[in-house]
Parts: sequence; structure tokens; C-alpha cells
Amino acid sequence: MKAGFLTFIRDQLRTVPPVVQGNLTGKTVMLVGANAGIGLEASKHFAGMKPARLLLACRNEQKGRAAIKAIEEATGYTTAELVLVDLDKFASVDALVARFEKEQLALDLLVYNAGVLFTKHELTTDGWEPTLQVNSLSAMLLSVLLVPACLRAAEARPTSHPRIIIVGSFVHYLAVLPKSVLEADNIMKELNKPEQFEQSSMQPRYNQSKLLSLFVIRALAKHLARTPIITINPHPGYCYSELRRNYGWLDAITDRLMEKLLARTSEQGSRDLVFAAVGGTEDEDALRGAFTNLQKVQEPSDFVISEVGQETQKRIWAESVAILSEASPRFREIVATHLSA
Repeated sequence: MKAGFLTFIRDQLRTVPPVVQGNLTGKTVMLVGANAGIGLEASKHFAGMKPARLLLACRNEQKGRAAIKAIEEATGYTTAELVLVDLDKFASVDALVARFEKEQLALDLLVYNAGVLFTKHELTTDGWEPTLQVNSLSAMLLSVLLVPACLRAAEARPTSHPRIIIVGSFVHYLAVLPKSVLEADNIMKELNKPEQFEQSSMQPRYNQSKLLSLFVIRALAKHLARTPIITINPHPGYCYSELRRNYGWLDAITDRLMEKLLARTSEQGSRDLVFAAVGGTEDEDALRGAFTNLQKVQEPSDFVISEVGQETQKRIWAESVAILSEASPRFREIVATHLSA
């Protein structure tokens, strides 16, 4: 599907469907990036569905506890749990999952809502540009590490389908992978180079990261096709958000104007996350590896479904597996055991 700025405006002006209601009784939900914005609003919706456990994964303890208080005040749900994770450290992601493996967690729903934008090229302690690490690599690491927990949930509830959700974006339609990247021996390592980061604007790298997250979801769907697990990439729309707090003055002025004209509220944006989590039950197979928008499955970009795009997806998956296998032996074991070739 081709989509540009006019398509974006049209979608933003459409009426957002009401929130889907589901039954989470007896189920366990983990939401990553839950302390503000659409993540917090989605958490409130999930709390209203009375899950057995609602795990809020945040980096900042103070903000996480404030989110729990907000959920309690809005819904009366008093058992939300805070877990701390630093997504720009692979070891922190691995340690989070190790904790839950000890208790043999059965996970029905993972929503990865975390995302960052940076104005200049820098590297995490793992050696990766943060937008690549947080928005793509750590999303894949956590998703794969939690596959056994999702399979335990499916075994406990044979008629249910655990879901892994990585929040996507319309901007994947606008993402460009330069020829120098596509022709490089290693796409991920090439994207990590300073010369591939446009320091005049953070938007191109963010667009690329959302394309990568869609590739991850589609690749997971392929490798988990023989399991009950469903993977989805929902677009919450352009919302009022703290995500763009690092914008330079010119981008900030433009963004402020666009917000006034087009932005959805965080609650409206959260509805697409809730749909991905509990909606579409009449045909769940249609959701496998799907990009969704306004609570409907939507064809992704022409590049994603092209021959070149599909080959790029395979390469990025293989490269990411190699990167993450070095970071986590547990990751390597799960890929070998549970993800078919």
C-alpha cells in the first residue's frame, strides 16, 4: 500500500472507534512503557478488564508508582505490579525475564509500547544507537525471551491465543533505507554508523525504527506460525506525546502546530493497543503478523511486501538473531527450540 502525508491527515481526521472490551479474568498482562501517554491509558483499559496480574514494566520507579496510583484511582484495580527494566541495556531485559522464568510465569499478553527519539548519534553501553536498540532490538529480545511464558499460558488455556504486540506507526510508510544500507554486508551494523544518522532531524531514524519493528513482528509471525501465539503491530495514530520532548526548536514549533490541528488524545490512541490485545477474535489468524490501523488490519507499505522488502526482512531477522544471541544465551536457546526456521 502506498501512503503519504495526505493519507496521514485523512486518517487523523477520522473518528476513532470506541474501545474494544475483552475478558482478561485469570490472565496475565505485561505492558512495557506504561508510565505515561498511550501506555498508561491502555493499562487503565486493561485494569478495567480485571486481569489476574497486570505487570507494568518501566525504567523509572517513581514514574511507575505514579502510574499504578493513577490506575487505582481511575479503575479501582489495586493489584498492578511494577517491574523495572532499562531497555537500552540487553542485560536488564534478560534479567527481567530471568526473574519471571524462576516463577514459571504464564503470560497471555505482552504489549511493547516503549520507544525513543534522539537528536544526535550516540551509543548505548551495548554499542548501539538507542533508537535502534530500544525500538527494535530490545523489542525483539523481550518478545523472544517471553515466548516460553506465552506457550505456558496457551497450555493452561488451550482455547486462547497469547499475543505479542509491538506498537508500530504509520511512519513506516515513510521510512527509507538508503541504497548504501541495503547493499551493505550487514544492514543493522550499517544503520548503526554515525553517517547513517541524520543529525538535522530525528524523524528519519524513528521512521526506520518503526519499519524494523514491523519486520520483527512479521518475522515472529512466520517463525511462530506453528504455535498459538499471535503477533501484531498496531498504529495508535499521531497523539499528544512526551515522545517528542527532545525535538529541536524548529521541529517543536511544527509539532506543536500539528498537535493542535491533528493529534488524538492518549486515550484515543490507546484504543488501537487494546484492539490488538483483545479484539479481532472473530478471525484471529488474520491478525498474525498484521499491521493494524483504526482497529482494522491494513496492508503495510509497498516496500514491506515487495520482494526486496521481504529479503530485507529476512536479513534483518538473521542479523538481529546473531546480535541478540551474543547478548543472551537464553535467547539463542529459545530461537533454536521454539522458533521454526
